[in-house]
Amino acid sequence: MEKIPSFTINHLTLLPGIYVSRTDDMMGHAITTYDLRMKAPNREPVLNTAEIHTMEHLGATFLRNHHEYASEVIYFGPMGCRTGHYLILKGNRPSSEIAPLITEMFEFIANYEEEVPGASAHDCGNYLDMNLGMARYEAKKYLETLHNLTSENLVYPTN
Repeated sequence: MEKIPSFTINHLTLLPGIYVSRTDDMMGHAITTYDLRMKAPNREPVLNTAEIHTMEHLGATFLRNHHEYASEVIYFGPMGCRTGHYLILKGNRPSSEIAPLITEMFEFIANYEEEVPGASAHDCGNYLDMNLGMARYEAKKYLETLHNLTSENLVYPTN
């Protein structure tokens, strides 16, 4: 069985950043999957489920209410390895073009102080596994990368 493309990226040299993971054609329309890498894989502790779950709720709410991108959002959610998130948008934009959106979203998360949207037994299948304080902390750490993006943080490393 062939490896899927995301398993061919050298995770030993991958830095936190924003990457185009893949672009697919869906019935004549491009959709792009972005790798929002918050942690250096295999070199930094991963995100705990409580903070990554909180970021998922806040990020999805932010994106689906965004004045410009709401109609472009297909999916936002955590990576299984817990080193970041995936964002799927309609269209084919380079990672540098969506960097302002991602920065805006993580500033929203870093400064959020209200009740987490959807954090109730009625609205969420695991509403008790939330940690707003740590979500804010991790968002602030990721903003350090987002405010200093270079090509190393925007283009996957070659082997």
